[in-house]
Amino acid sequence: MARLQIDAVSKRFDADYAVREVSLDIADGEFLVLLGPSGCGKSTLLRMIAGLEQPSQGRILLDGNDITHEVPQQRDLAMVFQSYALYPHLTVAKNIGFPLRARRTPRARIAERVDQVARTLELSALLDRRPAALSGGQRQRVALARAMVRDPGAFLMDEPLSNLDAKLRSATRAELIALHRRLGATFLYVTHDQVEAMTMATRIALLNAGRVEQVGTPEELYDRPRTAFVAGFLGAPPMNIFPAEVVSHAGCLRVRTDGVDAALGIDADAVGGPGETGGGTPVLAGVRPERLRIDPTATAMRGRVTMVENLGSEELVHVAAGAVQLSVRATRPAGVQAGDDIGLRCDPADLHLFDPHSGLRLRWQEPAPTTSAEPAASVA
Repeated sequence: MARLQIDAVSKRFDADYAVREVSLDIADGEFLVLLGPSGCGKSTLLRMIAGLEQPSQGRILLDGNDITHEVPQQRDLAMVFQSYALYPHLTVAKNIGFPLRARRTPRARIAERVDQVARTLELSALLDRRPAALSGGQRQRVALARAMVRDPGAFLMDEPLSNLDAKLRSATRAELIALHRRLGATFLYVTHDQVEAMTMATRIALLNAGRVEQVGTPEELYDRPRTAFVAGFLGAPPMNIFPAEVVSHAGCLRVRTDGVDAALGIDADAVGGPGETGGGTPVLAGVRPERLRIDPTATAMRGRVTMVENLGSEELVHVAAGAVQLSVRATRPAGVQAGDDIGLRCDPADLHLFDPHSGLRLRWQEPAPTTSAEPAASVA
């Protein structure tokens, strides 16, 4: 069993906070990904869990035991670094077995464990080689094997795939997913690559400026982003987000700005929205590029195509709709080119609203049940 609990942990360097009051509960066997832009504090948080940095405040617990001030060697955790950190003068077998030798484990037991782990990661044929004779993917597997050989309570991984090329990164990502399923161990994985996070994680903790913006499944973060930051960070390209107003027209609420006029599909009287003659309510409106559809008959949302990008099976159409710049992800061929005047349409359910000041998601109607916590917000 390996349940990790991070309780209000902060890390301050002089007057600046790298991590501020982060609390997470990582269940036994979970694959939690710490995701965020460079400098958001995710690697610092991982290093504090590993014992390589000391928190300025807060506690870290493993299976209910406080390990905040334990030295790294005393923590039942295994770290996999971005740079592999293999010993160049040692063979693969000796690199893998090094943690056990450091613990004065009997030689027979070391040989047995090295053989078991090597077979799991398909390294048996490479045990007599040295790191210089290995490919990047093989070196990464050796680093993983060295972490596995101790049978730790949890694995900590700091961007372990960032040094691999795109093809090898994809293959190794699949290997890690399969490995997690086989071992059933707790994985805590740091990355700035949202593809890694979306494909590998059972849950994602998205960090921004040292704070947790949202924790939830990949689907929850993508489909119901808690803040405008989450909406704008996830997705390639990210969600179209633009300032607008919610207004009432013919008894229904609409999102309106120069070039965009979209129905929310909500009765204005039912939610106490803005009146017909009153001013609109400022919001940040958002819609994902794949949720916009090109429709020649649409009149409420029209714009001029500024550029079309060929993505292979799809095209990314950039549209200037009044003052709003929109990206539309469409199946190729989309049938449009730069300079065309086109109409766009989207379903009301695909529109997201955020507070323009706090960035928090706004609720105009009761949302579908979800497992992630989301503070209530309303628009008066």
